[in-house]
Amino acid sequence: MTKNDRANFGSKLGVILASAGSAVGLGNIWRFPYETGNHGGAAFILIYLGCVILLGLPIMIAEFLIGRHSQANTAGAYQKLAPGTQWRWVGRMSVLTGFLILSYYSVVAGWTLEYIFEALTNGFAGKSPEQFIASFQSFSSNPWRPILWLVLFLLGTHFIIVKGVEKGIEKSSKIMMPTLFIIILVLVVCAVSLPGAGAGIEFLLKPDFSKVDSDVFLGAMGQAFFSLSLGMGCLCTYASYFNKKTNLTRTALSVGVIDTFIAILAGFIIFPAAFSVGIQPDAGPSLIFITLPNVFQQAFSGIPILAYIFSVMFYVLLALAALTSTISIHEVVTAYLHEEFKMSRTKAARYVTAGCIILGIFSSLSLGVMKGYTLFGLGMFDLLDFLTAKIMLPLGGLLVSIFTGWYLDKKLVWSEITNDGTLKVPVYKLIIFILKYVAPIAISVIFINELGLLK
Repeated sequence: MTKNDRANFGSKLGVILASAGSAVGLGNIWRFPYETGNHGGAAFILIYLGCVILLGLPIMIAEFLIGRHSQANTAGAYQKLAPGTQWRWVGRMSVLTGFLILSYYSVVAGWTLEYIFEALTNGFAGKSPEQFIASFQSFSSNPWRPILWLVLFLLGTHFIIVKGVEKGIEKSSKIMMPTLFIIILVLVVCAVSLPGAGAGIEFLLKPDFSKVDSDVFLGAMGQAFFSLSLGMGCLCTYASYFNKKTNLTRTALSVGVIDTFIAILAGFIIFPAAFSVGIQPDAGPSLIFITLPNVFQQAFSGIPILAYIFSVMFYVLLALAALTSTISIHEVVTAYLHEEFKMSRTKAARYVTAGCIILGIFSSLSLGVMKGYTLFGLGMFDLLDFLTAKIMLPLGGLLVSIFTGWYLDKKLVWSEITNDGTLKVPVYKLIIFILKYVAPIAISVIFINELGLLK
């Protein structure tokens, strides 16, 4: 496949929505609220915004320019830009990271389908908090039901991927991202109008800097890094479909704004609803699948139809966010097999889907009937989560910043960021400084902290 044969996104809007869809996922609606709850609310959000601007956006621009200049999948990109060097392993690691993440991420994505089904059949009505806990534990450890949803979710992702870049990824993003926005705005209006919701709004808007310590800074840096999908090849792969007129800096800023806006709006759904029924904001990862169904039932106890609608819409929102991410991760691996091994796009996608289903089944079973089978004390699901989130992603982001800041020819970097000098980018020198010095140090600190070595 030559440069000129490659598919491209068909419009500027398609570029932004597809890239934003890659970044927007369960990390925004699931991880961001409980990280915010654990780290004191508004103060965490302010530090998080700083981390997105100073750390996330420059690395996103770096991934964009690597992908667009090479016009290749993320593994092929490094081979083109650094032929005959060991840098090729950075791209290959990104592909492997994407494959492993898709395998276990799809397990949780499948859970969203179960909860849509539960919400649609009014399965949340009349349950006590203890019953919600028991129900989730029973479902997640079930040997076959989560696997059914996992397979359906991956098949849905597969269907979009085989349609191609413009007719599959771009077209689906143009439908799903506006739908996601509409649903989230409706849910925000409902949540903030609940009795007692003011305490949740204050928690999100009034900073309490007395709670800020090193853990808050590290948590905010880690969340910014993971929320923007950096270091797993998604943005690099998508950028290979950008045309030469795409403004990389403006696109990165648009993606960062959309991603952060959705994360904060998710907070405006969850915290006002939680505070309105007296539930603490630091409920952790269980917030989405155990605490929130209970919150919805209590918050709208006087109007059951609203509890029903709110529950259905929220889990549809969660599923859409998960799907925009699984599409981008699937594309990383599919593009690699398609281009490097010269197989058809359909055949490449089939291999990726089948491989992820097999690994996903073992990940799902490790939460139930295979719980006793561990490696390094971790089941398959937890092992893949630890390996990717705490080792491979930070390492990938670190190497991207070093590669762009120190290895690549500065004329090439300048040419890509300024579109051959046709764009004025006043912050160009700042971007390079961050990639050379700030990002490697910050990511190294995150990396060391995530491994538990920073005390």
